Amino acid sequence: MTIHVQPVVMAGGSGTRLWPLSRSGFPKQFLALDGRDSLFQQAVQRLAGIASGDIVAAPALVVGNEEHRFLLLEQLRELGVTASSLLLEPVGRNTAPALTLAALAALETGDDPVLAMTPADQTVTDRAAFTAAMRRAVTLASAGAIVTLGIVPSRPETGYGYIQSASVTGEAKVLAFVEKPDLQTAERYLRDGSYLWNGGIFVLKASVWMAALERFRNDIASATRLAWNGRTRDASFVRPGRAAFEAIPAESIDYAVMEHCPASGIAMQVVPLDAGWNDLGAWDAVWQMLPKDSSGTATLGDVVVDACTDTLVHASSRLVAAVGLKNVVVVETPDAVLVSSRERSQDVKRIVARLEADGRGEKNLHRKVHRPWGWYDSIDSGPRFQVKRIMVKPGASLSLQMHHHRAEHWIVVQGTAEVTCGDNKLMLSENQSTYIPLGEVHRLANPGKVPLEIIEVQSGSYLGEDDIVRFEDSYGRAG
Repeated sequence: MTIHVQPVVMAGGSGTRLWPLSRSGFPKQFLALDGRDSLFQQAVQRLAGIASGDIVAAPALVVGNEEHRFLLLEQLRELGVTASSLLLEPVGRNTAPALTLAALAALETGDDPVLAMTPADQTVTDRAAFTAAMRRAVTLASAGAIVTLGIVPSRPETGYGYIQSASVTGEAKVLAFVEKPDLQTAERYLRDGSYLWNGGIFVLKASVWMAALERFRNDIASATRLAWNGRTRDASFVRPGRAAFEAIPAESIDYAVMEHCPASGIAMQVVPLDAGWNDLGAWDAVWQMLPKDSSGTATLGDVVVDACTDTLVHASSRLVAAVGLKNVVVVETPDAVLVSSRERSQDVKRIVARLEADGRGEKNLHRKVHRPWGWYDSIDSGPRFQVKRIMVKPGASLSLQMHHHRAEHWIVVQGTAEVTCGDNKLMLSENQSTYIPLGEVHRLANPGKVPLEIIEVQSGSYLGEDDIVRFEDSYGRAG
């Protein structure tokens, strides 16, 4: 019998505990922490591996944040993958409404596929073990069970919830979900041997999810249906109705449904997963994942260390040297540096909260900001001026726009620029420049086949990104 599977990737998180590398404008699921594919790309590829024999998998269905839509699209393009849909949440409402959107989208196909859902911000080192466990879960779910993958614990961990299972040597009945324990309780769980980490990976039919949600949280089910019925579609982007979605109660899959199942007689199975899983919830978890030297020190980027022990040093943009550190995390980016003890790395979220309270832009955006047409890097700024390095992808263009408070000078350093300035259009090549007066309608485009790079010098009384009036835009941002 053929089993139809709809892979679902939950990609809406913000990843504040991996600041300053992860920020709300470019969260951890889009980072390539091992220097290769991003965590989101790894999740998509892992789920694609489920298909084999009688298990047929559709293209991934991705649930993400509206603000990250072009990051999602670009990273899928890099993989050569086309998603079945990109479901865009206008605001975060936790994972229960997100999975409900996926279930409603899957049921629109006329089938009742098995949803194989995983968060986008995890890593697995043994992909074959993950695939085997997921295929077993899919087979169980095709018979109507709710299935979760329980992570075989390697240490007494206080940062994860736990699943109490009737057995950890094979699939078994879920006895209970347990909240994050204190250290003494976590040590007891490890000795007991019947507890697994809750990795937030769930496998069940779309109709089974909807029936369970309607039983335990019909308010979420009804509100999400209302938002889904008001959806709009723009190419591969599907947007639920904003006002209706904002009214949905925010709740996790666990609290909304899963924790109620064992006590309510609903069949729920757990399949143990021993595959080098890590949710990278803090810098200490990143240190655990990375290869280390003989002293337990992990480095990424241009790093020189001496006499360091059990330490992580991550350099993004310059040489970072460290001497005599023990159990420390150092993370450098062009505009911020984090130094923390490894055991307190979970508390980075408190720094992020202070940055938000102070209105600091470093909480949300890197100095280098990605846009659907390319990126810009704010190199320098001062009173009444700002300098940016801008890259425009081949065939891409910025919006037709104007500014009320600034003029701009553009200097081409690589490629060919097509410049619209008022009623004039001109082509610029390397070492050529032009001037955009304050208030003039203008546009920058790359008609070539190689990336276009320019240096932009802005001058004026106000240089914020909100001083942009868009008249036309290829990415739906005008108006």
